[in-house]
Amino acid sequence: MNQTRREFLKGSLWAFCGAHALLSFLPPWLLPTAALAEASFDPKDPHLREAYFYDRLRGGLTKCGTCPNSCLIKPGQRGKCKTRVNLSGKLYSISYGNPCTVNVDPVEKKPLLHFYPGTLAFSLAVAGCNFHCLNCQNWEISQTTPDKTQNFDLPPDQVVKLAKHYNCSSIAYTYSEATTFYEYMIDISTMAHKAGIKNIYVSNGYISPPALERLCTVIDAGSINLKSFSDDIYFKLNGGHLEPVLNTLKTLRRRGVWLEIINLVIPTYTDDLEMIKRMCGWIVKNLGPDCPLHFSRFTPKYKLAKLPPTPVEILQQAREVGIREGLHHVYIGNVPGMGEEVICSGCRKVVIKRRGYTLVSLDLENGKCRFCKQPVSGRWE
Repeated sequence: MNQTRREFLKGSLWAFCGAHALLSFLPPWLLPTAALAEASFDPKDPHLREAYFYDRLRGGLTKCGTCPNSCLIKPGQRGKCKTRVNLSGKLYSISYGNPCTVNVDPVEKKPLLHFYPGTLAFSLAVAGCNFHCLNCQNWEISQTTPDKTQNFDLPPDQVVKLAKHYNCSSIAYTYSEATTFYEYMIDISTMAHKAGIKNIYVSNGYISPPALERLCTVIDAGSINLKSFSDDIYFKLNGGHLEPVLNTLKTLRRRGVWLEIINLVIPTYTDDLEMIKRMCGWIVKNLGPDCPLHFSRFTPKYKLAKLPPTPVEILQQAREVGIREGLHHVYIGNVPGMGEEVICSGCRKVVIKRRGYTLVSLDLENGKCRFCKQPVSGRWE
């Protein structure tokens, strides 16, 4: 491409975005080159926002109320997620309007197979996480902080504007941990709802009850990673606990947020079929048989790079366990050619067919199977 054409395209994109940065799915020569300067942590910085959930304590201490870590933070210090800083006795998020990753994805990539199939999700992430998973697939952004990544200047109104421009039916808070950029997510979601755009919470589910209750007023779907069904493994593998995540799942279901659960099957950690059986039984009892469950294949990365990938046979066995326990929709993820079809729980015919993330056919009429008229659980156009 000649220089004149490049400058024209770059100028056109900047004209659309105004002073805001370009998107990470654009070619490298269109991306901003200057990294974000070292954060000064000035409360007037537009990328800082006073936390919505925290308590001010004696001696300038703050107690964060966004997630179950409940960090006690001294002035000038950060919490466990490293995205919240105590400035003179007030707690601030440094994750506001400064995403490090922005893309347009098929909604199926979240993964959501029962939520407006075939539509696009405007997807973004700000660096940071309240877990420290040994197996993290996006550790380059989740295990660092917004003041150490190359970011985009993208306030909530611009996110909504871009989502509409790219014909996205939803905005997904994903890739890192959405709870750690809670204030940014809440403000985008509120504006998105007013514009008729749905919101997707892709998360580990480690969020405090008050923060979750507020989030449920603006979130339409949750893609929640249930890391294991053992508190001991949760602590060793992820640095968290099981019970708060189970409470999140029950709250999302109770509040009418569409929910799909992802369970990453990691050899020697979460591939115990007896534990998987207990997990599936809990889901049926507490969330209902129509709650989709995805068993995803582990790919060796980060601190578990020496483990083998999950054998496909184990994933198939896990799926069979889920079906025997009474779940109607059990999928296999991260294995090409598997887990892409939605089957009617009545007549057992395929009602949604995909090839990868691409929608091939949709045999639903008003949310019911076209063949037997059985309702299929999900959110459909």
